Amino acid sequence: MNNNDTNGVNEIKALGLDMISSAKSGHPGIVLSAAPIIYTLYVHHLNINPENPEWLNRDRFVLSAGHGSALLYATLHLCGFNISKEDLKQFRSIDSKCPGHPEYGVTPGVDITTGALGQGIANAVGFAFGERYIENLLKSEDEEQGLIDFRTYCLCGDGDMMEGISYEAASFAGTQKLDKLMILYDCNKMTNDGSVDTDFLEDVESRFDAMGFYTTVVKDGTSIKNIDKAITSAKKSKKPSLVIINTILGKDSRNENTSLVHGTPLTDDDIFQIKRKLNVTVAPFEVRKDTTVHVHKCISERIEKKYKEHVSYFNKIKSSANDRLINCLRMLVNKEVIIPFESLNYRVNDTYMEELRMTNHKILNIVASKTEFLLGGSADLASSTKAYIENTHINSLAHPLGRNINFGIREHAMAAILNGMALLGLKTYCSTMLTWSDYLKPAMRMTALMNLPVTYIFTHDSIAIGQDGPTHEPVEQLTSLRSIPNMITFRPCDFNEVLGCWEYICKNKKPVSLVLSKSKMPKLQNSNAKLVPAGGYIIGKEEQRLDGILLATGTEVQMALQMKEELKKENLDIRVVSMPSRELFLKADKNYQLGVLPPNKKTIVLEAGSPLSWGLFVSDEKYIIGINDFGYSGTPEEVLKKCGYDYENLKMKVARLLTN
Repeated sequence: MNNNDTNGVNEIKALGLDMISSAKSGHPGIVLSAAPIIYTLYVHHLNINPENPEWLNRDRFVLSAGHGSALLYATLHLCGFNISKEDLKQFRSIDSKCPGHPEYGVTPGVDITTGALGQGIANAVGFAFGERYIENLLKSEDEEQGLIDFRTYCLCGDGDMMEGISYEAASFAGTQKLDKLMILYDCNKMTNDGSVDTDFLEDVESRFDAMGFYTTVVKDGTSIKNIDKAITSAKKSKKPSLVIINTILGKDSRNENTSLVHGTPLTDDDIFQIKRKLNVTVAPFEVRKDTTVHVHKCISERIEKKYKEHVSYFNKIKSSANDRLINCLRMLVNKEVIIPFESLNYRVNDTYMEELRMTNHKILNIVASKTEFLLGGSADLASSTKAYIENTHINSLAHPLGRNINFGIREHAMAAILNGMALLGLKTYCSTMLTWSDYLKPAMRMTALMNLPVTYIFTHDSIAIGQDGPTHEPVEQLTSLRSIPNMITFRPCDFNEVLGCWEYICKNKKPVSLVLSKSKMPKLQNSNAKLVPAGGYIIGKEEQRLDGILLATGTEVQMALQMKEELKKENLDIRVVSMPSRELFLKADKNYQLGVLPPNKKTIVLEAGSPLSWGLFVSDEKYIIGINDFGYSGTPEEVLKKCGYDYENLKMKVARLLTN
């Protein structure tokens, strides 16, 4: 360590303050407390190549404390990533390379989008878990492979440590013995509302030690030497590691060690006196040339050999005759898993009758047999959701190529871990009951924001599950899933539509929620796997005239088709539309939409859940027959009747609406 290191830390602090001051918005406290941490990591440990920010074998860095984005952007700029001085000046502006919180695909050098506290720790666990799987997958083909072998680092703060997801994720990481994971904890004991003395007194070191982590403490968070020593020591451990670094929030500000410096820009006078203390004499947004030269030299000398070896091995694979390795390389580079799946190749006879969760199990296993890049698991419910891959191990240190992941009862972490895995190029899935989708929702939102190919499999999709009672019976969850931008939600009605959902999943790089029934369903006449990507289609056509339309999803499609036949006796000629995906139907060509749902015809919606997402398809809310209350505990038949959703009651309502 030398004066150039000290200058580098101080100039990162100055750049961060300049950005926040210019934007009149941001979080200066973490810039001043954590600059020594991030500088030491990037300049002396992180294997990165600023000239190739997408280098496959780079170490991954996750800023879980995403509000510290100015700190990260300043560091990336100093390290030589394609972030200019002008980009820094546009911090928190529309279409800037430097948004308020780090966003994947927007800023060179940002490996994942982080926002809500705690998720970044789970994302980092996902990176580490995915690295181990891919590394061992490649080693199964070439023991000397040099394509994937990287570490994952995560910088977090007190707020991350308080969020429940961080402990879910850390517990999983400790169980899995993810030794290439390191969490750097900026421990300043100050949050937005003040000192943690009133709400966070636990011994974090002891807790992580109990979860199977190597732990160490840096008492002086201003010491680059001590931080470097702690990181070096942690890298030698065979466990995941936690490096606790004691810091002072907003160090050197007149408001240091108070919540005032957390999320409020500093005054010009305060910034001036801070820079004077730090001996930063350059103009705003400038750095010393000798500092830049030193930083670039440190990074270049550290990664030169490793990078050249990786490029050599990369080119060796490209020119080899090993199709399997070449295919792996292509999927890792493109982050797009190619799965050859054609729904037309699979048939069942007309007497087929099966729970859709079991249908999904069989199709999932067909898909899984076509690529080793598909893996996933459940939050302790694989026996109920049936979403597991046969003839493979549960993934662990002893079985790193196992394709079933036992996440334990950790729904939120499960979803966020999958996001990290998906960003490595894996196609991932997880499963639980639909009611518990609320536990996954914050991470699902980030899946959709990053447009990651994660498939969420939800079973037990309606009040018809019965005797578990209203706590387990989903009502509002479908509407909630459909409200997430960029999330495709499917609720298929039978075997053919489940096939169609999986063909869409295999051929599209999109986040998907697949909602399945526990009820046994037949193969419905005229159901069509190939029309699932259209979102909705005519499954039961009128015979002579169109007196009305029944629009239904999932198990309600069978009821609608039965009603169609019985309403003929009342001289009503009805069309039935199955709509497995509301989102895809709304993306379809307008003429196609009008052909399926002509606007001048009465349309009635049948779905055993909240009616809130169906207003676009009806002329009056009375034509939406949903459920606006919680369910009950009883047999499925008793619950449906109690809620007014038994077949006879529904048929009576539909007939009345069509004839009035």
